[in-house]
Amino acid sequence: MNGHCLCGAVTLASPDAREIGACHCGFCRRWGGGPLLAVHCGPEVQFQGREHITVYASSQWAERAFCRTCGTHLYYKLLATGEYFVPAGLFDSTDFALASQIYIDNKPDYYAFANETPMLTEQQVVEQFSSPGSGTVA
Repeated sequence: MNGHCLCGAVTLASPDAREIGACHCGFCRRWGGGPLLAVHCGPEVQFQGREHITVYASSQWAERAFCRTCGTHLYYKLLATGEYFVPAGLFDSTDFALASQIYIDNKPDYYAFANETPMLTEQQVVEQFSSPGSGTVA
């Protein structure tokens, strides 16, 4: 899968993935003005135009990046595993399906998705990622 930022200074190539996850946490909503709709691309994402990428350490376990030229959000990356979660809108393809929602108990009342998906609360996400062998600490 190929994609790019708004101005084209940063391009990316990722292994094929077709499922979108929605994150309703406060960080994601503040970062983008709404839920983060991201494709779990794993650690094998290739970027060109790295000189245009600015990285922000948003927590002890993750970083977020954006294009310093146009401001497009490029990824959320788990530091322990190197896995990238890339906003679905960056990709040229639109052949995706909403597959899950996390931090559902943090979702504000002013929007709702009609899709029926598995939903995890903040506590369930923390428990999942802090379990032995998960590679991350929430």
